[in-house]
Amino acid sequence: MITPQEREEIRQYFGVSLEELNPETFKQLLRQLRAKYHPDQFEKFEEPTIREVMTEKFQAIERLAARIEQYFQGKASLQMSGQEQAHQAAQDARYGYDKMKIEVITADKDLKYHLFGASYRWLKFGERFKIAGSEASIIIDEDHAGHTIGFRETIRMYLTFGPQDDLAFIVAWLHERLDGRATSLIIEGKTIPIQFEAMIFAMQRISLLTAGVVES
Repeated sequence: MITPQEREEIRQYFGVSLEELNPETFKQLLRQLRAKYHPDQFEKFEEPTIREVMTEKFQAIERLAARIEQYFQGKASLQMSGQEQAHQAAQDARYGYDKMKIEVITADKDLKYHLFGASYRWLKFGERFKIAGSEASIIIDEDHAGHTIGFRETIRMYLTFGPQDDLAFIVAWLHERLDGRATSLIIEGKTIPIQFEAMIFAMQRISLLTAGVVES
């Protein structure tokens, strides 16, 4: 587990919080930090104190890099395990829902674009956005938005999927786009953390079909 002190050090050295890092950004920043603080860069300084300080910084960066890599590996392992379990559960049950109400609270101004890509600029209330690779679709409520201090927006949308769809695939699609970008998620009035396992459990619970009838 990464300690609070390590989290603060990560913010100081990498310029962002641990939650804001992704593997690609981490590699780019680490490459820059290694180039900046590598001890070879300070061999020209006669003052040994400077070399010692920079060597300590370089070692601290390497230590934090190892911890961050462990964090990413654990996160990927946990998500894969949850996806495999969810996929197996989906094979043994049937799920479907017509217009599942989902509200996303975010401070990311680009989240809508990240969710729907270039298609968003043409989406109007009542129109459907199809999730590629499935028959599932989303209707977005463009008119619903709230603001507090700074930028804060509520994206309200309605998800429809049927028993022919892989619910684990749909949740993975949604989780990938919300993770690190949304502050909270509300599914049919219940607040759910932005975690794959929690999201799919909530959706399975309310969309389990009885006698093949889609809930509404």
